Amino acid sequence: MIYELRTYTLIPGKQAEYLQLSRDIGRKVRGDKYGKFEGAWTTEFGTLNQYVHLWSFADLNERERLRQALAKDDAWTKEYLPKIRPLMLAQENKILYAVDGVPFTAPIGGDRHVYELRTYRTPVGKVPEWLGHFKGVLPTREKYSKIVGLWTTDIAQLNQIVHLWAYNDLNHRAEVRAKVMQEPAWKEFLAKGNPLLVEMQSIVLTPAETSPLR
Repeated sequence: MIYELRTYTLIPGKQAEYLQLSRDIGRKVRGDKYGKFEGAWTTEFGTLNQYVHLWSFADLNERERLRQALAKDDAWTKEYLPKIRPLMLAQENKILYAVDGVPFTAPIGGDRHVYELRTYRTPVGKVPEWLGHFKGVLPTREKYSKIVGLWTTDIAQLNQIVHLWAYNDLNHRAEVRAKVMQEPAWKEFLAKGNPLLVEMQSIVLTPAETSPLR
């Protein structure tokens, strides 16, 4: 299984128009016929005016086959793409592999969540070491909130770890992070893991109307 994480940066003021087109045309055309739609969000904190969407495929060959089929769909190429492309400033794409032992899991409870997408970069060759420390402390971390997904980059900037978390709201996020910081095991992890990181990024996301993850 591979995951594709796409981030579109939209022209300021055009997000509502893009989301409406995605809902009314894009989602109806694409559905899950050309890859499974896992989730979609807009940025609340971090780089604004972004639309982040996550897809899954059996493998790269399936992705290529389905992308070629989508490119032949007239509704997609003639009715949808010409309307959304003028609304975009930039597109970014990552191909991700899930980390063994950490399944992609939708959050439970509550009608709607706030999500945090964190991207860490290590020096070359240090991803396995960081992941070893992180997986060891993950049971402690998940006492307070469950991880939604944990991946490493295969295509795009390499040596990155991408992890997605869900919270009931921003207050819940703040409470969880404060409690985790009091855990001795977490403090030990930070002492080992932080020196292996050269860059950390975080964005807070809210689910789009069409998102399967709420």
